[in-house]
Amino acid sequence: MSGGRDVWTGPLQSIPADPLAATWAAIDEVLDPEIPISLVELGLIYGVELDDGVVTVQLTFTATACPCMEFIHEDIEDRLALEPWVDRVEIVEVWDPPWTNERITAEGRAKLKEFGVGV
Repeated sequence: MSGGRDVWTGPLQSIPADPLAATWAAIDEVLDPEIPISLVELGLIYGVELDDGVVTVQLTFTATACPCMEFIHEDIEDRLALEPWVDRVEIVEVWDPPWTNERITAEGRAKLKEFGVGV
């Protein structure tokens, strides 16, 4: 658990058959610091690569002046560091194409609606 906000399943006990899919699932547990919706559901994760224990996460933000940037970096790094197949996490900020609310998944839209946020 990170900062008392996110509830993480914790590390898997062994390397999964599909470590890339498991990496995506782990990132999906990292929540936006301001609303309890995952970064994946918000469409902030543009891509994930796994190469010999190094996970590269392509991440964007809803705004270039997002006050939570460092916090989000730390949460992603902390969550992935729990997994036995992850030796290092590299985060690459991506600004092109710019994020729009079209990137929010159907699950993310449903959760936002529950919180009274329309998209």
